[in-house]
Amino acid sequence: MTDRRPPLTPRSHAWTYDASMGTLDEYRALFDLSGTRAAVIGAGSGIGEACAWALAAHGAHVMCGDLNETTAAGVAAAIVSDGGAATSAPVDITDAASVASLFEGDPIDSAVITPSINVRKPLLDMSEDEFSRVIDLNLKGTFNAMRAAGSHMARNGAGSIIVFSSVRSQVVEPGQGVYAATKAGAIALVKTMAAELADDGVRVNAVAPGVVETPLTQQIKNSPDWYQAYADISALGRWSQPSEQTGAVVYLASQASSFVTGSTQFVDGGWLAVDGRFTPPL
Repeated sequence: MTDRRPPLTPRSHAWTYDASMGTLDEYRALFDLSGTRAAVIGAGSGIGEACAWALAAHGAHVMCGDLNETTAAGVAAAIVSDGGAATSAPVDITDAASVASLFEGDPIDSAVITPSINVRKPLLDMSEDEFSRVIDLNLKGTFNAMRAAGSHMARNGAGSIIVFSSVRSQVVEPGQGVYAATKAGAIALVKTMAAELADDGVRVNAVAPGVVETPLTQQIKNSPDWYQAYADISALGRWSQPSEQTGAVVYLASQASSFVTGSTQFVDGGWLAVDGRFTPPL
């Protein structure tokens, strides 16, 4: 087999190809996370929990971080009982010191940042306190986590940071203004950090779901018309399960995405590909 790949430069910080690269086993290994350590912030439930399971299934030792230490410990224990490797730790992404403590000790190869909240109100009805609460967690908290992970990985010369954004970074509807602003802001942070840390071997990317069956969307599920309208908006005509978001995370954490940084991977069931409109019962 003729190898037409260009030689890797020191800037890439990818693994080194040898003369035999190109076998099936070596291509299978692109997604193998054995021997790596992953930190998942928000691992106590929803998408974060699913990401912790998926990364562990592909061989990573997963640090399950969550504001709720009990749920994080429960997820880690379940992974271990099923043959995976996981530990847990409390973390509050609105507290920079709390996030920094998660990245002390052994090198972390990948970090997944999932926590978000939403206050669904028209902008004219949004209080300053509600605005600050969403911004402090979704944007400032994401920044705290990205900064802690980025500093840690830059010192080690390698790493992958994966931030959860949303289709709301691209399209909005009544009641989603502040949430949408934080999700668009997260993508801007991802692009900037990808540019700033490329020379340090750190890749930074975003995953942007559509609607996912998680505790965050319980308000929508409680309204049958609203729930069905969101299902109908996407090309696939249904909601996503948390597990369906994990393929993008495993890809971005692995060497399969060694040439991917500053990108946004939309896992939205075709939400952005079709035209739909719904005014929610705010």
